[in-house]
Amino acid sequence: MNTQSPSGPQPGASRRSEVAPFIAMDVLRDARELEASGRHVLHLEVGQPGAPAPAGVRAAVDAALDDGRIGYTEALGIQPLRERIAQHYRETYDVSVDPGRIIVTTGSSAGFVLAFLGCFDPGDAVALAAPGYPAYRNILAATGLRTVWLETSEASGWVPTPDLLHTAAQEGGLDGILVASPANPSGTMLSPDALKALLAASRAQGLWFISDEIYHGLTYGQDSATALQFDDDAIIINSFSKYYCMTGWRIGWMIVPERLVRPIERLAQNLYISPPALSQVAALAAFDCTEELERNKAVYVRNRALLADALPRLGLNRVLPMDGAFYAYADVGRFTNDSRAFARRMLHEAGIAATPGLDFDPDRGNRFLRFSFAGPTADIEQAIDRLDGWLKR
Repeated sequence: MNTQSPSGPQPGASRRSEVAPFIAMDVLRDARELEASGRHVLHLEVGQPGAPAPAGVRAAVDAALDDGRIGYTEALGIQPLRERIAQHYRETYDVSVDPGRIIVTTGSSAGFVLAFLGCFDPGDAVALAAPGYPAYRNILAATGLRTVWLETSEASGWVPTPDLLHTAAQEGGLDGILVASPANPSGTMLSPDALKALLAASRAQGLWFISDEIYHGLTYGQDSATALQFDDDAIIINSFSKYYCMTGWRIGWMIVPERLVRPIERLAQNLYISPPALSQVAALAAFDCTEELERNKAVYVRNRALLADALPRLGLNRVLPMDGAFYAYADVGRFTNDSRAFARRMLHEAGIAATPGLDFDPDRGNRFLRFSFAGPTADIEQAIDRLDGWLKR
């Protein structure tokens, strides 16, 4: 059958969709295409645990599927999961949280969207640390908000400080700050005292404080502090993706002040209806899988040690502190001033996928690469060998 092209002007994509790509996902796509052609690729580009969801999670899901229908839940999440998350805060941080303030989300990504829409109006400004997770600034842009950079450095310990926050507020005004500890891409952490001081500085300026705690549980040498230990008004965003090895299940949570519960519930009802029911069953079971999850963490400990030893030997001798998470953020300025082109060459010539720093820092990321060490130890060992040979060409 013949078809005709429509006549007249055609509508285009919205301006709000003109956000930067998530380069890590672009690298993953390119790596998959290379694998489809028969090449063997070592995946150090995405922050995805190499282990599957725990056995107890899979068993709980099997039972739920056998039981029958999987339908909508409450927009805020099922009550047993909200209560179990509250128990987690009592046991882990000695913090009492009303389950009514806990909102189950479709991954932490939905948590950021809900927090930004629930707290800010178009044109408001939110402070972010650089380097930092790219989706923060891209979601801010898509929702009509402005990013104000807190440019961390060795002098600040590669973490945001009250002085950086004060300077940013003086220069252009702020409405909120989002902080991650442990951070992505660096793995750096705020000490409890540093977190407390930053919260106090934020409160003094009347800002919303959003704490991304998605990498809690994955620390090496010091425990994570939750912002709720120092300020009950802080907004917490967390997820089952990282420590719990459940990236594809798309399930996370928020903790918000009481005055935000109903506004965010209304947004969640309309944007998402409810979090995935089956994933909520899985998340509830995940809290009882600590033994298996700690074995997974032991793999990260070994991988981290391997990279910490190898990268300086290979000429990448400036690596940000790997306090937590499962990343090494390394300065490759000795070899290139274009980390994106360098990462592309490394993928095609050495079969190693890593994420260029431009994903995380538009101004200085041209000389950094992020390596994820969340995969099998054998992959890390092989990546070190390949990188050694490739850099010596």
